Amino acid sequence: MNTGDFNFSKLLLRWLTSIDLVLVVAIILLIFLGTITLFSATGENQAMMNTHTIHLILATSIMLIATQLSSEILNRWSIWVYAFGVLFLVLVLIQGSMGKGAQRWIELGGLRFQPSEVMKLAVPMMVASYFSKKTLPPSFKDIFIASLLVVIPMLLIVKQPDLGTALLVGSAGFFVIYFAGLPWKWLLATLIAGIIAAPLIFYFGMHDYQRQRVLTLFNPDADRLGSGYHIIQSTIAIGSGGVYGKGWLKGDQSRLDFLPERHTDFIFAVFGEEFGLLGNLILFSLYIFIIWRGLYLATKGEDTFARLLGGGLSLTFFIYLLVNTGMVSGVLPVVGVPLPLISYGGTSLVTLMAAFGLLMGMRKRKKRSNH
Repeated sequence: MNTGDFNFSKLLLRWLTSIDLVLVVAIILLIFLGTITLFSATGENQAMMNTHTIHLILATSIMLIATQLSSEILNRWSIWVYAFGVLFLVLVLIQGSMGKGAQRWIELGGLRFQPSEVMKLAVPMMVASYFSKKTLPPSFKDIFIASLLVVIPMLLIVKQPDLGTALLVGSAGFFVIYFAGLPWKWLLATLIAGIIAAPLIFYFGMHDYQRQRVLTLFNPDADRLGSGYHIIQSTIAIGSGGVYGKGWLKGDQSRLDFLPERHTDFIFAVFGEEFGLLGNLILFSLYIFIIWRGLYLATKGEDTFARLLGGGLSLTFFIYLLVNTGMVSGVLPVVGVPLPLISYGGTSLVTLMAAFGLLMGMRKRKKRSNH
């Protein structure tokens, strides 16, 4: 065996030992369900499915690369990733590209990307890095500084406006703070303060369309063909699926074009109509298993940074699931959060797969050092 063959074999072995097979199998099963649902939701659009395949290949490649990043490297890079992310968020507000009434994108060298997506990883990395250098449980001062690290990018993202992504970024940072040792009394005080501030946020901190979404949640029939249309059609689709569903490619709401945004934010309604309650139970079981496995891998992190980051990323995946299925089912306002690993969209898919790669990579380093 020559040196080239040896190096390739060594690299391949390193990748194979980096992967958590249990988590990868669960992710593959979820992506499979997402792909067949997307095929139906797009009306069997081959061009969109080809693009989706490219997204999958790119996301998987990035996940494999991420498995090779140690906790030490990530910790060292955190401040730079965070700083450049905040800088790009500021640039978005100054000269970002418009799309669907929002200013969320930056164009560089002919490429168009959404900096707020990067912050889903940058914020928990930065907060975990900050706490990794402190004595835990943290002091009030440390929690306050960490909260600022979360709130600053959140406010910049809300300004775009993109309330859904701001919620995910904020959740990722908050969970890291929680795992660092946030006292329950402070958590309760924050919750009470949020409830008290809710009316002020509603009247002075939201755009008109955002306030309308909240009002629509409580009475979607007030504007059945306007702001309430999404919720009404999605709940009809989910309810009509019954226990066993209507069958793959046989969903009336999506196939007859009644269901809006059916391949992105409202794809859960397509799944519910075609696969019914039984399918939903299988889907949720997969999600819960992935979240549990992520938390398990987080406990195996090689240091404080790895454990905090892993826990934050795992529970952010739960927020994706909670918010998307909640809004599609009519129990939460519509905020534009995709169903993870199911909805169409390359940026979200890449971010999620990168997060899984980081989880596996940090666990792998600890395991290797024991030999």
